[in-house]
Parts: sequence; C-alpha cells; structure tokens
Amino acid sequence: MTLLVVGASAGGLATVETLRRKGYADRITVLGAERHLPYDRPPLSKQVLSGQWEPARTRLRPADRLSTLDTEFLLGDAAIALDVRERTVHTASGRALTADEIVLATGLRPRTFPGQSGLDGVHVLRTLDDALALRADLLSCSRAVVVGDGVLGTEIAACIAGMGVPVTLAGPQPAPLAAQFGPVVSGLLAELHESRGVSLRLGAAVTGLDSHDGRVTGVRLETGEVLPADVVVVAFGAAPATDWLEGSGLATANGVVCDSRCRAADGIYAVGDVARWHHEALDMTLRLENRTNATEQAAHVATVILGDDRPYLPVPYFWTDQFDTKIHVHGTLFPDAEVSFVEGSVADRRFVAEYRRNGVVTGVLGWNMPKQARLRRPGVLVGGKP
Repeated sequence: MTLLVVGASAGGLATVETLRRKGYADRITVLGAERHLPYDRPPLSKQVLSGQWEPARTRLRPADRLSTLDTEFLLGDAAIALDVRERTVHTASGRALTADEIVLATGLRPRTFPGQSGLDGVHVLRTLDDALALRADLLSCSRAVVVGDGVLGTEIAACIAGMGVPVTLAGPQPAPLAAQFGPVVSGLLAELHESRGVSLRLGAAVTGLDSHDGRVTGVRLETGEVLPADVVVVAFGAAPATDWLEGSGLATANGVVCDSRCRAADGIYAVGDVARWHHEALDMTLRLENRTNATEQAAHVATVILGDDRPYLPVPYFWTDQFDTKIHVHGTLFPDAEVSFVEGSVADRRFVAEYRRNGVVTGVLGWNMPKQARLRRPGVLVGGKP
C-alpha cells in the first residue's frame, strides 16, 4: 500500500501523523506547492505580520521530528492534474505520482480583483511568503486599506493598527462579521476596532482599485468615494483550490464533494478547507474554513483509511484574536438568531452569548471567555438544521 497526500498543510501533516501513530507502516509521500515545510497559518495575520514571530516559529514540527515520520516531502512542486482511475497526480515539474490512497489537502486560493497582480502595493495573505511581503510594504506605508470585513480582513486590520499604521477597513456588511455574528456582537466588534484606531468604511461594496505608474493609490467604493492608500490588502474571501482537478472526474462544487466519510472517490479523500462533505447529523453538505477542522478532519480520514468506517460529525468551531480580544465560536451562529448573554458582562467585554433559532441553541460565542464557551459546547444541538 502507498499513500499520497497532496498539500503540505496542517491537514496534510495531521493525516500523516495520525496514520503513523495508529500503526500505518507503508510508504507515505507528501506533495506541497510551497517550498516550506508544513507551517501554521493562523499566526500569519497576527504574530508574523506584526513582527512578533520569526518565520521559523510557524513550523508545525521541527525537521528532526518530521524525519521520524518516515515520509517523503516533495516541496515547491504544485499538483496540476489528477487521474482518478489510475490514482496518479501530475505535478508542475513533470512528476507522475501514483498511490493506492490519495488525500487532497490543497486548501484555498485568495479571491482577487482583476488586474491586481500587476500593481505594486496590493497584497493577499494566504502563505508565509505573502505575510512577509505585506509586512515589508507596511513598514514604509503611510496609509493602508483592508478590503474585506470577515475574519481575515478584521484580523489584518487589527494587526496593522497595532503596528501604528493608519488603516481603513472596507466591506459591504453593516459591521465587521455581521453575517457570522449578527448585529449585536458585530456592533461590539465595530466599536472595538474604532476604539483602537481602525477607520471603518462599511456598508458599501468595493468596485476596484486606483493606481498610478504601476502602484496602487486607492480603493474605489460603489458610492463613488475613493479611499487613498499606498498599501491595499485584498481579503474578501477565498475559493477552494480545486482548479487543478478540472477534468479529473471528481465532483467539485465549492470544494471537493465527499460522502460522510470525506471520501471523494474510491481511494481518494479530502480534508480541511478544500473538503465539502455530507454531515449526517445536519443532513447537509458542509465545508469549514478553520485550523481546528483541518486537523480533526484529517485525523478522522486517517482512521477511515485504516478501516474505521464512521461518519465525520464535528460541531463547527472557530476562533479569532483581534487586539486583546479573543472570540471563540462553537456551532453555527445564524445572523437572524435570538441572542442571549448567559455569562459575564457585555459592559466588561467578557461574556458568553447563546444563539437560538426556533428555540434551539445552534451556537455559543465566547468574548474573552474561551473556557466558559467551551463548557457550553455540549448544549449545541448539532442536528439543529438551518
């Protein structure tokens, strides 16, 4: 038996580590598009961007620890095609890698504006190299604009403000993360950002970028307003990295479509941000973009490969750190849910909120109360369908 993991990511590494820990002794190869050994992505928008961490600190495991996994890492070589029938992955360098089992862990690709790649001063933040390039530009920046009012955009804006760089956060929602948190908690997040110096230009879509002599000069809003900037971070979402699977025969629709065991085809699985699987308890297909799910789903797929035929049934979870605020979410927060504060104090900015829909608790949110939110996790009804 042989196993090929496509993606030297947290999910890819967790697949390998779980298999080895549970006794899998056959050959494993990990193929990675980046030149780096597996590293952690959440610190990129915080500790790495701010300069608190050196890049080496993001490594998930030291090189000597990886060597104990008896795994071949082929790095800096992107997958460009998959032959499902032959279970063969073709790479940019011309390799043809065949395995009995293949795990897809290719993650996401940032969405961008047309033509932005040719402009100096315009950045995305997905990889370690992206974070380092953005930081270098920010160190000589007079005004930055972050386009995107979701988790990544708000984290980046908070980090830039903490670096002392004037920054504006732009996006179509009425408040940051309004679609995830609803009006009450997203309003508190808006207050937090404004109190720390972030200028908010929300409620209007961004229509494009202005430039002069090949460098970005501003961000255009649908209202006609132009936000001046010499550095722009485009963070309005990402798409599953499935373009290389076109023509493979796998179903791709907002991710690699899988069954409840995260199986996309016989002998082929998907984990992490790229996987869209059938959640049996919710009776719906689900794709989660967060670090916790990537490793938990990878560990589950490893057990399925080893013969433990069980569905993957997680309670959705994510967290975000912004300034000195830590927000932890368990379950699903519908924006039209009834929100009640069940512990702590909103005035003290330390509380737990329950989100109810049709009388059912579908999610809990902890604002600077991670332990208390986690303790309420068992009360989230996983089967509370939207």
